[in-house]
Amino acid sequence: MKNGKPVVLVVEDSPLIRMSAVDLVMDAGYEALEAGDADEAIRILESRDDIDLVFTDVQMPGTMDGIKLSHYIRDRWPPVRLIVASGATILEESLLPAGSRYFPKPYDSSTISEAMARLLADAA
Repeated sequence: MKNGKPVVLVVEDSPLIRMSAVDLVMDAGYEALEAGDADEAIRILESRDDIDLVFTDVQMPGTMDGIKLSHYIRDRWPPVRLIVASGATILEESLLPAGSRYFPKPYDSSTISEAMARLLADAA
């Protein structure tokens, strides 16, 4: 949170779902960044030091899925909060890094907004 507004990186390979998630983030009052896969997300994380939360899908093309990405982020950028969503996979939160939240798709926008607010408040 550099200029008072939390920054959320949305990682989603489907352009329509990504656009909807970016709108959800902006409607919640946060700055939104977007990536189409884990590799792009890592490049963005490496280039910026103001990302507070990553909201990622599980199934994506590229070198890693959302679960591996969430563990990579936790190991490399421990303060970054994580929300993981999936329409095809039902996950146990125990498979995710500590402090992560999982939501099945289709998710309710208000539920995601509330989860972001809680995670970001815990980070403050």
